[in-house]
Amino acid sequence: MKVTFLGTGTSQGVPVIACHCPVCTSTDVKDNRLRSAVLLEYNGYSVVIDTGPDFRYQMLRQQVNRLDAVLMTHSHKDHVAGLDDVRAFNYQQQQSIPIYSTKATHEALRKEFYYAFSEHKYPGIPQLELEEVFPGIPFELYDQQILPIEVMHYKMPVLGFRIGDFAYITDAKTISEASMKALEGVQVLVLNALQKEPHISHLTMDEAIEVAQQVAAKQTYFTHISHRFGLHQDIQSWLPKDIFLAYDQLVIEI
Repeated sequence: MKVTFLGTGTSQGVPVIACHCPVCTSTDVKDNRLRSAVLLEYNGYSVVIDTGPDFRYQMLRQQVNRLDAVLMTHSHKDHVAGLDDVRAFNYQQQQSIPIYSTKATHEALRKEFYYAFSEHKYPGIPQLELEEVFPGIPFELYDQQILPIEVMHYKMPVLGFRIGDFAYITDAKTISEASMKALEGVQVLVLNALQKEPHISHLTMDEAIEVAQQVAAKQTYFTHISHRFGLHQDIQSWLPKDIFLAYDQLVIEI
């Protein structure tokens, strides 16, 4: 499986509008971060996890010519706002796109993109199929088992996903014992690590390192990075062996 980091930034992205801090003005391309999402390519299919506000540009930047499904972690705008742009794939492929997530996320999508689900549909709207999944219950997608894993984003349940030896978790603050057990044996872990300072709804660097060491994957990549965290090269120097800071357009093979 090929994994491409489409974006590794937090809800505002990096640089942040009107911010002139050293990170937002950095000339290192690894400090430029679109909103967090990944592209999974396996068995001849293309699946994205989340469609944030930068989805259209992410698809163009990576020259993605086909999209077969979307895995949605939760309904916050930085993870769903670009969903309308799947209609380009609807047109090219002449088929609807399945959106795999929880009932709560689907209900939010029905409100946010009400026109896609109305009784009398306007021509050219996105064609979406809402496929409900449940934490802890695996499902098959293109001959690959996918396990949804629930984590808590403050008081909001969020889905992570385990696909074979790969797991993707974003917007987590707490991870239950049951969910940690579901991560056992993972070889590559992607985990959110917002910043150094305490945060009410995201793992900090130290908290993410602790989780990564408990999971003990061969490789861990941190994502959902804030400009307050620091420069990419500095952060990487602070991280233990086998833990890496992800960056936009990073590709890993699993």
